[in-house]
Amino acid sequence: MVNYSTVKKNFKLEIERGDNNNLAYLTHYLQNHKNRVSQHFKEPAIKYYTELNEQFNCVFEPEIQQVLPLNFDIPFPPPEKIDFTFIDLFAGIGGFRIPMQELKGKCVFTSEFNFYAQKSYELNFGEVPFGDITQLDLNVVPKHDILVAGFPCQPFSISGKMKGFEDTRGTLIHNVLQIIKKREPKVVLLENVKHLVHHDSGNTLKTIIKHLEDLGYIISWKVLNASDFGVPQNRERIIIIGNKKKKFDFSKIVVQPKPILKPFLESGVEFEYLNEPYTILEDYKVQDSGLIFIGHRNKKIRGAGVRPGTEHLSRVHKQPNRIYSSDGLHPALPSQETSGRFWIYNEGKVRKLTINECYRLMGFPDNFVKINNTSELYRQIGNSVCVPMVKEVVKQIKEQLL
Repeated sequence: MVNYSTVKKNFKLEIERGDNNNLAYLTHYLQNHKNRVSQHFKEPAIKYYTELNEQFNCVFEPEIQQVLPLNFDIPFPPPEKIDFTFIDLFAGIGGFRIPMQELKGKCVFTSEFNFYAQKSYELNFGEVPFGDITQLDLNVVPKHDILVAGFPCQPFSISGKMKGFEDTRGTLIHNVLQIIKKREPKVVLLENVKHLVHHDSGNTLKTIIKHLEDLGYIISWKVLNASDFGVPQNRERIIIIGNKKKKFDFSKIVVQPKPILKPFLESGVEFEYLNEPYTILEDYKVQDSGLIFIGHRNKKIRGAGVRPGTEHLSRVHKQPNRIYSSDGLHPALPSQETSGRFWIYNEGKVRKLTINECYRLMGFPDNFVKINNTSELYRQIGNSVCVPMVKEVVKQIKEQLL
């Protein structure tokens, strides 16, 4: 049996080369050649494979069947036994795919626009995602059991308009709705930031739900916190679930006691310590969220309009200046900061989290392969989802809806 890494090496399957959708067709076919969805990828995959063979004068025969079946020698190969299929839209670095594969889910289609995220995805799953979802030919998307989308929430004002399907045009959720309409998955699983609940006075969420209901789905939603699923991060996200026959019951999801940060930290590695003046507070308390705001960098802050005693905790004092104790939770990892945003107080010193610690705070396994670009690694993990939280949600989806 030929290894995936051998095929990749011989045919120079690097994301940097050429049209990423060609690589998407080829890698999707390699992972799905045995199942019924292969027809969606076969013709362009074989064409591209043959072109690569001729271009690089590789050792294999032009016929792609000569290298099948492949042994996927990657961190997260597709499961051998399959209980359900799913597609991974706005896939990022695979925060949904890891737990869904652990639950015997087979991914039959992925889409992700960002170049660096595509590269990370291929390194870990042996599959290059298709690119811009707005340019996607919907016919290439196979039928599937679960549609997963951690879609970006672009600001759009829809209050009072309610023009049906058209009032989401120009937003990425519209493209998701188009796929749902065409393929009618058994389950729709959407994830977004907590703010979606309040955006446009709640009208954005109401309109998304209305469109899903118009497509025949019974909808339920809830804001979940990563800290309830075994990771020490105060990260709240809205989860929206739809099914055509039954309403999903969030009360059956199993939660855990909130852990603290300290057991998740690395040891024996080089840390970046804070080398400027800072203050550690003697009088501090554990916040209701589990965060322990224990100190701050000695930066000048705006004091007007701030209540006495809250100067360093208020929003006028930005997060990069705050210091949190490793005996509590960590704030939500951001996607906007590409140099490591928060400082922690551990063993009497103040330092930044390492990249590996950031990935642990999101529940990624230690064997997840990381690209060699620190700023993109911070951005990627800040944009990702909490892996164990997704796993618990999908466990209940399997039990209740499939």
